[in-house]
Amino acid sequence: MQRGSLWVVLAAATLVVAGVFLQAFSIAAYVRGAGETAKDLHESVGLLIWLLELVVFLAATAAWWKAWTAVGLALALPVAGTAQLALIGDTDEAGGWINGLHGLGALVVMVLAALVAHRAARALGLRGSPAAA
Repeated sequence: MQRGSLWVVLAAATLVVAGVFLQAFSIAAYVRGAGETAKDLHESVGLLIWLLELVVFLAATAAWWKAWTAVGLALALPVAGTAQLALIGDTDEAGGWINGLHGLGALVVMVLAALVAHRAARALGLRGSPAAA
């Protein structure tokens, strides 16, 4: 069960990292005039990422039970993701600096997801990870 949970952690955390890139692309496209489809993509991917963050935490809890540092790092992911969602602010208000915090929060989420994915890859002993050397 532990190995399967590690694979879920690795896959879901990697999808979170990729999803943040897709969100950055779609919101930049929207701001540059791509239309409502780009904004809809940004919002849909955002919901999917948040759900994947929860999956990462649950799978990490199963994979690293009693390794509380690893579980805590995985817990930080949905906590940061939820805080990042709270920082959206009023997108119709010109000069809404709070929206910059929303974007900065996305970077925090991406880094956390990459750290969790790396830890899972090391635990799985995958080639190219320092633990496999």
